[in-house]
Amino acid sequence: MITEIAILNVKPAKAATFEKDFQLAGQYISSIDGYITHSLSKCMEVANQYILLVEWETLEAHEVGFRQSAQYQKWKALLHDYYEPFPQVLHYKKIL
Repeated sequence: MITEIAILNVKPAKAATFEKDFQLAGQYISSIDGYITHSLSKCMEVANQYILLVEWETLEAHEVGFRQSAQYQKWKALLHDYYEPFPQVLHYKKIL
């Protein structure tokens, strides 16, 4: 299992609609083969900052299966304008 982690800094003027649109976008990511689960948490100390955690069966499920899909294009169109700066996305493999 691979965990994808992204720190999402949302533009202040768009924070009110981000959570609603992110909930809608969940249908796109969850339809991909190899997807396990995802969560979005809001930072308590930093305004307009969120952390996205997505569990995938493999790295390829995210990098190829999702990012090269029509669902990703819908996800991107719905969410990418919210971020400033654009988030760095990293993948982690559990060792313990």
